[in-house]
Order: sequence, then structure tokens, then C-alpha cells
Amino acid sequence: MLFFVLAFSIFNLIITQKFMPNKTSLRIILWGILLFVLMMVNYQTFAQSKENKKAFVKIFDGKTLKGWEGDPTYWRVENGNLVGEVTPSTLLKTNTFIIWRGGETKDFELITEFRVTASGNTGINYRSEQLPDVPFALKGYQADIDGKNNYTGQNYEERGRTTLAYRGEKAIINPQPNDTEGLKSSIKNNAWTERTIAGSLGNIDSLRTHIKSEDWNECHIIVKGNRLQHYINGILMSDVTDNDQANRKMSGLLGVQVHVGPPMKVEYRNIRLKQL
Repeated sequence: MLFFVLAFSIFNLIITQKFMPNKTSLRIILWGILLFVLMMVNYQTFAQSKENKKAFVKIFDGKTLKGWEGDPTYWRVENGNLVGEVTPSTLLKTNTFIIWRGGETKDFELITEFRVTASGNTGINYRSEQLPDVPFALKGYQADIDGKNNYTGQNYEERGRTTLAYRGEKAIINPQPNDTEGLKSSIKNNAWTERTIAGSLGNIDSLRTHIKSEDWNECHIIVKGNRLQHYINGILMSDVTDNDQANRKMSGLLGVQVHVGPPMKVEYRNIRLKQL
């Protein structure tokens, strides 16, 4: 605001001097223009500095697991990528995660690239809580990813209300009177029934054609308040508005998963986070 007040004062001075065509008034005009330009440059620098505070930050260095915690049996760094792998000799009994220890996710954007084998099943959890009795287990929202792309892009709540929105759905989660411990009857066919489909983002199979199999894809998660959006390769795949105050989470941990099942391998790279 100060910049604009000063600028107005300068221009006012210029205007009052315009009928005095002498060297003094010309110098005043030139100095005024110079000062105005300098102030605008400083203002733009200030605005850019504020914006940079909300810039994307790399949270995986591509060299080590610094800042992440998981079972080293399943997680490693390879060729600059965060790799999760299950082998015939390390089959899982429960899903396991590598958890980012740099803080919690609240309102944020996350962009990363992933590649998963055809038999793989993985996901990116956010606003999640770590279970005390199961090693490296998270409960919470998940951007679902699988090698066959049956579920990639959907919103699944791990160890909670299960599927909140299939790929192609814009879903509103209805308010509930209490938590899910007493609401198991609201889960049917691994999906939450207490939801309203408010719109379509496209056919589930047509959207699938935008996802590459066993190749690199980009996942972009945008979370603001109770709205959760999952993009794959720039295409909005699921959009959830969670009005269920009893069961939703507004902040929590971030982590990536390897899933119970056959041997698999998943890779993540260029993991970038912007806190909003």
C-alpha cells in the first residue's frame, strides 16, 4: 500500500510541474519516473518473495532416505528413485509404508511421478495417522495406484471408510453421527455407501486411457479444506468433498505404500510438496 501512496504523490508532483517547462521541473519529472520504476521493481520482488514461500519443495533428495522412515526390507533408493519392492521371499502380511517425517500435511499440493509393475498395488497416503500396533502402517486418505490401472486415481481411505470416490466420480461424503467403529454396515463391496455422486469427471474406462502401464505417470494431489482432488497426467480423476466431520481428517502424515499381494515393484521420483 505504501508503494502506491508514494507513487501517487510522485505523479501528483509531476502533474503540478507540467506547466513549468524548465530544467528544474524536467529533472523532477525524470527523478520521479526513476523512483516510480524502482518502487515497482521492489514491489514485484516483495510479491515474488511471498509467493516463493509457497513454492514446491523437494521432499526426497534422490540419493538417500533422509527424512523418510520405513522398513528397509521393502524400501531403498535406486537410480535416483524411491523404490518399494516385495519379493517372493519378503511377501507381506499387512500393507507397509515409508513415512515422510518432515511434518504433517494439512492443506497442500503434492506432485510426483510413479512407475509400477503390472502386479503392483501402491498409493500415496496423506492426512493419515500411524497405527501404534502395526509397524509402518497408516490409516487415512489415499491416492490409489495399481499396475493394472483398475483403481489408479481413485480416493480410498486406508483402514477407514474404504472407497470414497471411484475414478471419474465427483463425490460428496455425507455427515455421520459417529466414527466408523460403529459404522461397518456402511461399507459394502469395499466402498463407502454414505456418499452422494454429485457429478461425473468422465467414464472410468475412458479416463484409464490417459494412464500409462508400467511407465512413468504424474500424480498431482490438491487438498484444500475438505476438498480432495486427484489428478493423473493432468487429468482430474476423482474429486471428493468430505462433509463427514466425525470421520474425516484435516491434517496428518504423508507416506507411500507397498501392498499385500504378489511380488511387485513401485518407483517414485521428483516428489514435491507445497504447503498452502
